[in-house]
Amino acid sequence: MKELAIIFIGSFIVNNVLLSQFLGLCSFLGVSKKTSTAVGMGGAVTFVITIASIVAGLLYRYILVPTGFEYLDTIVFILVIAALVQIVEMFLKKNAHALYSALGVYLPLITTNCAVLGVALKNVTNNYNILQGVIYGLGTGLGYFLAIVILAGIREKYKYNDYPKYFKGTAMTLITAGLMSIAFFGFSGMI
Repeated sequence: MKELAIIFIGSFIVNNVLLSQFLGLCSFLGVSKKTSTAVGMGGAVTFVITIASIVAGLLYRYILVPTGFEYLDTIVFILVIAALVQIVEMFLKKNAHALYSALGVYLPLITTNCAVLGVALKNVTNNYNILQGVIYGLGTGLGYFLAIVILAGIREKYKYNDYPKYFKGTAMTLITAGLMSIAFFGFSGMI
């Protein structure tokens, strides 16, 4: 149980996928303009990462390794992730059309989000069993969710502030993300 807690806290806060490993930044910067879309994107990424951890782990452990096709892991993981993203996209299009429209091009880009693929590959390289992989995936997804929602909240607040025109737009977003990253590096000695 202690080992699972360490894996979860490590992936959630200490080694945050966005703020410590810098994976998945395109959707992090692109969708974090409003908190509502950030929550939707964070939820979608968390779902995909967690389910992909289960499916990719099972496929790797029970199909690829016994047949000697471990070298196909990246291709198989991308196919699993693409299928899961299609399921999420169909669900949002049918049940939450406003969120589907707000996420726009970033929703299909979850397929190529390096954070999602990184989790599946890290589960294999760390030799996690299925439960450990799911905990790692869930922690990583929730860490993504936390970071994108915090950035969206900050961006909503500072858009009404007066600051130099040279910092407007992407520059201020990158400065904010950098400061968030520095803050999260404060957790680096925890585990």
